[in-house]
Amino acid sequence: MSTTPGTPAPHIPQIRLYQQWLAEHRGLRFDDYDALWRWSTTELDAFWQSIWDYFDLRSPTPHTAVLERNVMPGAKWFPGAQFNYAQQVFRHVMPAHAAGFSAVVSRNEKGRHVELSWPELRRQVASLALHLQAQGVKPGDRVAAYLPNIPETMVAFLAVVSIGAVWSV
Repeated sequence: MSTTPGTPAPHIPQIRLYQQWLAEHRGLRFDDYDALWRWSTTELDAFWQSIWDYFDLRSPTPHTAVLERNVMPGAKWFPGAQFNYAQQVFRHVMPAHAAGFSAVVSRNEKGRHVELSWPELRRQVASLALHLQAQGVKPGDRVAAYLPNIPETMVAFLAVVSIGAVWSV
């Protein structure tokens, strides 16, 4: 069975899907988790490039290396690439919504249940991002908040990173 990222397969663990992808696309097979882990820690460039490819990460500019500087601190990953987390999250809004998947499912300590659809999450994020930009927030700025783990916190995080600012909570 061939499964691609983004295809719902709740009965198959993600790591198994990744291993199947590695076998199909890279000709790599691992007998057990330990063998996969060893490969991921000894072949850093191959492993992280496979993660980039498996999740079909996109950048308007190509990266020139996977790991340019293998020193800590100071490691430099995927130099040249530009990556926006929010953009990656929202790439599959319509298929996820059409399949009936909620974007956010939340229940607080008092039992309040909240679900946000993918289009609604995208709408709220865009609305807050526009407000933040109107307040002068721009790429590289830092936005900090003291918030609980609620859907509004996720909206704020995605809005901040969607404009290229740095989020701290």
